[in-house]
Amino acid sequence: MSDSATHGVVQLADQLPVLQVVLPMLTAPLCVLVRDRRATWLLATAAAWATLGISIALLRRVLTEGAWSYAVGGWLPPMGIELRLELVNAFVLLIVSGVSAIVLTAARRSFDREIPASRHYLAYSAFLLAITGLLGMTSAGDAFNVFVFLEISSLASYSLIALGRRRQALSSALRYLMIGTIGGTFLLLGIGMLYMATGTLNITDLGVRLAGMESNRTVLVALACITIGTTIKLALLPLGAWLPNAYTFAPSVVTAFLAATATKVAYYVLLRFIFRVFGAPTVFETFDFDLVLLPLAVGSMFVGSLLAIWEPDVKRLLAYSSLAQIGYMVLGLSLATRAGLIGGVVHLFNHALMKSGLFLVLAAIALRLGSTRLDSMCGLSKRMPWTAAAFVLGGLSLIGVPATVGFVSKWFLVRGAFERGSVFIAGLILISSLLSLVYVWRVVEAMYFREVSVEVESAREAPASLLIPAWALILACLWFGLSTDRTVGVASLAVDELLAPPQPVVTAIGAPESVGTAGDH
Repeated sequence: MSDSATHGVVQLADQLPVLQVVLPMLTAPLCVLVRDRRATWLLATAAAWATLGISIALLRRVLTEGAWSYAVGGWLPPMGIELRLELVNAFVLLIVSGVSAIVLTAARRSFDREIPASRHYLAYSAFLLAITGLLGMTSAGDAFNVFVFLEISSLASYSLIALGRRRQALSSALRYLMIGTIGGTFLLLGIGMLYMATGTLNITDLGVRLAGMESNRTVLVALACITIGTTIKLALLPLGAWLPNAYTFAPSVVTAFLAATATKVAYYVLLRFIFRVFGAPTVFETFDFDLVLLPLAVGSMFVGSLLAIWEPDVKRLLAYSSLAQIGYMVLGLSLATRAGLIGGVVHLFNHALMKSGLFLVLAAIALRLGSTRLDSMCGLSKRMPWTAAAFVLGGLSLIGVPATVGFVSKWFLVRGAFERGSVFIAGLILISSLLSLVYVWRVVEAMYFREVSVEVESAREAPASLLIPAWALILACLWFGLSTDRTVGVASLAVDELLAPPQPVVTAIGAPESVGTAGDH
């Protein structure tokens, strides 16, 4: 390779943080211009896979070289806009881009059934804008742009949900819009109060300037507003009333995407503000916020599981299950122990795999049966054995059976409870897992041990375009359940980085904590 070519590759590599956000953002209007169903699917899928490749490269660089600060437009932080990559958000970027790529690969056949052909280009465009917003939220280094990208992802998500074929999709999207607007308003209020108290919006700079301001009432109110705003987006009960209908009536592939990404990014934002801005000692020792978050987390675990047990529609059943799984993640945060935090971060990754895989399985069932009700799925294993088997393995992960990803994260949560000195909380985690067994068994019993329903009688196995992506995610639940070094290793390093005090940015390119700019080279 010539020197000029090598220089070009290096120059492109230095722009990867911004390229990851810009690529899906620019592809979205291109889909509107092209409009052809197959062409827009190819464009969106190619952009998602390219984004995944960038995410892998970013994670590798952060693992080897440390945090990476990218100054947009050449204005260095804290004055300029910054994209900041650390281990935690590089890990989340990988989750968002990876799930997006796999789900978009499976989207075409599902969209053919659930969305009118004339609106496919709008669906793919909104999909890419949602990806843009989620990636931007995750990598933004200043608090205001976290809010800006949150609004981009939220508006795109409302549009995607409204594209569902049933009339309830529109009302569900409207409800999500109203509740989401309240959440965004609380987040913006909190950010404004932080600016009023410190005079900066840069997240790293905020963490430095807030040191010693624990008694400031403005800071306390800012923490409360940001917590309320993010927990609404996270769908932590009692603020997650929007989630069941949104997941149930959205197109199946859209549900698979949102369940694996939107709430995970909101969880990361909450994690980042607590540990990078306010600081764990201020949140958990001075303000005792764990006494608020912990009961809400446990309540979500049990209410979500109990509602799932009695739900006749499997898509809504999994939506209620998501409320319970969100409770596990917040529990790991509220335990405020190293093992608990590792469990929460690992469960963020694991739940993304489990739920995206299971909702893709339901997309295959909806394609063949036209319904996801439990009574319509009786005897499914006799006509769609590969689809039924995928659901069983995904369900085992939800329960937390050993050798699956669900066991790994719940094991660390139990360890975190013991580190906190609470056998009671460890027992609640185990009891909640048994409730998961009940609602998963209801579906398995219907598919394998009941007479074939009218809908199943004429069904045939799902197409490979849906089965292969679903099985890829389900098998990943087993792979990462057996080979835990990758996920637990990255999560452990990320948690250690979160618990360490924030370091100032070094402005030398190529340093362990380097700054790249849009004007470099």
